[in-house]
Amino acid sequence: MTDDDRVFKALADPTRRLLLDRLFARDGRTLTELESDLAMTRFGVMKHLRVLEDAGLVVTRRSGREKRHFLNPVPIRLIHDRWIDKYTERRVSALVELKAELERPSTDQPTRGDPSES
Repeated sequence: MTDDDRVFKALADPTRRLLLDRLFARDGRTLTELESDLAMTRFGVMKHLRVLEDAGLVVTRRSGREKRHFLNPVPIRLIHDRWIDKYTERRVSALVELKAELERPSTDQPTRGDPSES
């Protein structure tokens, strides 16, 4: 499995995205802090954190007896640069605008049965 695959797999789950959002809001949380508002077991949260760690999205550091979890945004940025940013280039925007223009109903067409057409 590639690094991109691990990141996409990690981001595919809403609980893992919620954990990332919580770390974004306040980094360095303990497992107890992360699990406090989730309706799942401590073991379930640990499994989600392990997937996030395997993807490189979360790193941990021991602080005494506590293990703190920190967000690592670099893998998300790499995904952005590889898979999102290239699709937002000007030429793609121009094609989207052209498509919209071509699909827009024309208001310059004469109506049927207009006597001026004869």
